[in-house]
Amino acid sequence: MGRGHPGAPRPAAVQGTGSSSAVSKCSAAARGYIQDRFVRLLVGPRRRRRAPLVHRGYYIRTRAVDHCVEDFLLKTQSHPRTQILSLGAGFDSLYFRLKDIGLLHHTVVYEVDFPNVACQKATLIKRMKELSVLVGDTGGEGLGVITFSGEDYKLLGVDLSELSELQRALKEAGLDNEIPTLFIAEVVLTYMESSRSDALIQWAAEHFSQACFLLYEQMHPEDPFGRVMQHHFSQLNSALHSLTQYPDCEAQQRRFFGKGWTECSVMDMNEFFSCCTPEDEQQRVQALEPFDEYEEWHLKCSHYFVLTASKGMEPSWTPLLPNMTVPHRDGPVRMAGSITAAVCTMHSDISGLRRYGHHSVLIKPNVILTTGGFGEEDGQHCRMRSFHVLIKHAGYWKAGCVKKENPDKRDERLHHTVSCLSSSLALVVGGRTSPSSAGLGMLWLKFPEMCNALDPDDITVELVRLQSAAEPATLRWRHSTTEVIFKGEKYLFLYGGRSAMEPVLGDWYFLHAEELSCTVIPVEGPAPESRHSHSACSWKGGVLIAGGLGAVEQPLGSVFFLRELEHGFQWQTVDTHPPLIPRYSHTAHVHDGKLLLVGGVWFHSSSVPGITVIDLRTGLCLDYMIDVEHLEWPLMLHNHSSVFLPNEKELLLIGGGGNCFSFGTHLNPEPVSLSLSNILPNH
Repeated sequence: MGRGHPGAPRPAAVQGTGSSSAVSKCSAAARGYIQDRFVRLLVGPRRRRRAPLVHRGYYIRTRAVDHCVEDFLLKTQSHPRTQILSLGAGFDSLYFRLKDIGLLHHTVVYEVDFPNVACQKATLIKRMKELSVLVGDTGGEGLGVITFSGEDYKLLGVDLSELSELQRALKEAGLDNEIPTLFIAEVVLTYMESSRSDALIQWAAEHFSQACFLLYEQMHPEDPFGRVMQHHFSQLNSALHSLTQYPDCEAQQRRFFGKGWTECSVMDMNEFFSCCTPEDEQQRVQALEPFDEYEEWHLKCSHYFVLTASKGMEPSWTPLLPNMTVPHRDGPVRMAGSITAAVCTMHSDISGLRRYGHHSVLIKPNVILTTGGFGEEDGQHCRMRSFHVLIKHAGYWKAGCVKKENPDKRDERLHHTVSCLSSSLALVVGGRTSPSSAGLGMLWLKFPEMCNALDPDDITVELVRLQSAAEPATLRWRHSTTEVIFKGEKYLFLYGGRSAMEPVLGDWYFLHAEELSCTVIPVEGPAPESRHSHSACSWKGGVLIAGGLGAVEQPLGSVFFLRELEHGFQWQTVDTHPPLIPRYSHTAHVHDGKLLLVGGVWFHSSSVPGITVIDLRTGLCLDYMIDVEHLEWPLMLHNHSSVFLPNEKELLLIGGGGNCFSFGTHLNPEPVSLSLSNILPNH
């Protein structure tokens, strides 16, 4: 979409975002996300295949706009005449899609964009028979700012920030102030100075007797994802101006009420997808492509909103009234306090710890091994081949790359688990290369006795690939593998996750720690619902399972304890109060009867998850914010790993981040230390 606001060279940069959007929509249409046979004609030779995450992002944007536009046309069908004014329409195909499916019986569509964008689009329409036949060219182009004129379609070349010029052009084109009018601003107003976009919103309310407004744009500029998003647009020389003044849904709602609108509803895109998208349509979209970037998808959706406002409409126009079976967005999360994040004092190179989807494990006191994940190696983003070790000595951590014996491409895995079974042996279970891979089975990691090793670069890890009868159970990722004790024997409890065939698993296996064979042990009680990206901790010989992403890609807020009985195990629900906020992609630790949940993703876009402490004796659940004032970069706590050092009551956060929609990949550059002594007092 082209967007108007003053000052060179920004208009050109802003127009570039419009062209990029059109290319992304074209790619999404080609993969079946949206039904649009016209966008390819308007994009022309610039076509490019986008990533599945970008496809989902443009799907939800298009669906939100179409949902509201079609609702407007439906609610006003008894009126003899209506009109739609698309501000900064760029190369959008909305008019052609509506005309093609017969929804424009008595509606005229006006589109406004920068003069050169409007001229380019007018030329394309005249050149393409599929487009010109639909619109019916009446030969009215070239009349001042009107670059194309059909009976029910007018294309105007005007800078939106020049309101008086816009008013003159619209009057000349025949816009009627007295009939129902829908204004559409799809990622447009935020590129204008706030005073100018405010004036436009107020002008629409004051000058049109029956007006509706549809706004889709960004929000939450100050959390980690928001900072990456802002930086991206600043780099493109198309800064997001309205975010400072209107950072969230509530501020945008107040903005419209203050500018003369009498009805206003707003929701972020997670809520729109849950509440306003039928379940069968959700499932259709979720099955279109192999996909494993849930965190980035949900974060993207929490940073975009759709708003509808109206005045003078009878009955009032409220297309965003959600299906009430889904809980509505709650108020802000109540924080019990804050924990200060500090960059770890490190000696030697830590670049290899800039990764996500990896696993870190304490292989002995003060020695941490990190394996797998996606990050930066030799200046390129890739699946990580290197293993890293952190060794603490004399109060500081030393980082280094581990030498590997028998390396293999299958070592480059994401979302696997590592279980330390002795001081010299660890078992890697599952993981994937790509979301369509079949999973990667098991791998022994054998390392020498390291009691005296102070230099990580001196450590060698031997890799031994395993073929065992338990292999089919291990072809999964985003699962958990937790040590349990049954009748004095050690087992690994393998639970949940997902696979190339199943988007979410709810099964479990008991893997005998020595024989690596699956053992049938009776389990009673109601089983947890299927989940992946949950957390699991050993406790009292059993397992604590918390959160995760459920079958319909919705975060879960349940906590379960798999308790050891004489003849087997039993699932028990752990009740928390207040209820645990549903989340996933977090890590967890148990200390002194308290379950610590670290980071993750939730749908509460008013804040990001910090540390949640659940008292397993009383069920009391307290949320603590992580104070990142001393960090110079955004701390993204999903797809991270964490190691708890019980003696120091210190939590070490390693890696984390992800591919932030189309804004670039963020990797936390350094490990971070959290002192928990103030929230874990001595007894």
